[in-house]
Amino acid sequence: MLYKVFSSKMYGVCLRYYPNAEIARDILHDGFIKVFQKIRSYRSEGSLEGWIRKIMVNTALEYHRKKKEHVEINLTSAYNSHFEHSFIQTDYQFLLKIVSTLPKQYRIVFNLYAIEGYSHKEIAELLEISESTSKSNYSRARAILREKVSQIEKYEHYALL
Repeated sequence: MLYKVFSSKMYGVCLRYYPNAEIARDILHDGFIKVFQKIRSYRSEGSLEGWIRKIMVNTALEYHRKKKEHVEINLTSAYNSHFEHSFIQTDYQFLLKIVSTLPKQYRIVFNLYAIEGYSHKEIAELLEISESTSKSNYSRARAILREKVSQIEKYEHYALL
């Protein structure tokens, strides 16, 4: 029942760190194995969902430390999917796909800081990097995202003409 209730939401968390469906599913399943193994350690301090999310994020980070591959999503296919769903959901999914095109280290730092709410100090400890490297990676990620959104807006402008 626990898996049924939280798996789709946690799969979304996993996809933010690894935009490859197979890898994200592997991380999800590994994460839930940890959830079930550690369920007795949950102390009802904070939400159960938050506790599970933290395990999923840590599982994704463990995967990152073990694997050195680089996975990217084609921006064109991400843009084409823009018109497939409802407007708000599509914009959210579209932005996540743009984030998923960031280089792995930038994407992970961006997700941890901007989406998960970790501090740069916490990120530095989790990723075994310096706090200034975390800040630099986040800044570079934002610059790349700004540039990509700017390019897309430019193409949309020309498409409307």
